Formats: sequence, C-alpha cells, structure tokens
Amino acid sequence: MFYVSKEFTFDAAHNLVKYHGKCENLHGHTYKLVVTVAGEKNEEGMVIDFLELKKIVQENVLNILDHAYINKIIKQPSAENIAEWIWEKLSKKLSSDRFFLYEIKLYETPTSYVTLRKDDKHV
Repeated sequence: MFYVSKEFTFDAAHNLVKYHGKCENLHGHTYKLVVTVAGEKNEEGMVIDFLELKKIVQENVLNILDHAYINKIIKQPSAENIAEWIWEKLSKKLSSDRFFLYEIKLYETPTSYVTLRKDDKHV
C-alpha cells in the first residue's frame, strides 16, 4: 500500500457561534490542508497523478473555501467541522478500484490541526 499526499493552503475567515472565547469574534486563518490517498500503483507506476489530485481538491474544496466567510458554508466552522465537510466533498471523488481517500489534516495554525482518517468510526 502506498500513501500519496499533497499540501494545499487557503485563506478564510470564520467565527464560532456560542463559543466563549476569542474565537467567537470574526477572525481568519491561513489554513494548510494535507490530503492523503492510499492505494496500489497503476501500470504507469502511480497511485494517483499529483496533478489529478490537485485538480480534484481545487475544484471541490479550494474554489469554495478560499477567501470565504466559512460560516456561510458550514454552520459551526470549528476545525473538526471544516475537516468533516472537506472529507464529505472529497471521499467519493478520490475513490476508485485502486485507491481511496485515506486521511486529511487541516491546520488552523502551524501547531494546531485536526486529523480525519478512513479508519475513524464516523467516516
């Protein structure tokens, strides 16, 4: 099994409703998203072409979230809820008889991130 990952960044604003702290106020992040696909190589020696992976993430996630007010897209945009939304957008698009979406990591800051993995119960 091979694991193919690609990193992306996007800028967005949000606030957490009914949260008692600084994040209740409107603020923004430069998010880093790491998408990992797991699978077997094809006849060309690749699990998935990096360009295809980039295109799928760009069309289904970045074009929607980049420079957006995320509250208009996701009801309570915690890092966990944003990661779950991204998973829902990508899981069917990154699925074939050879590979599948294995993991996403969403960083709000360089040291704070959420991981969602295929083997997690709710995914």
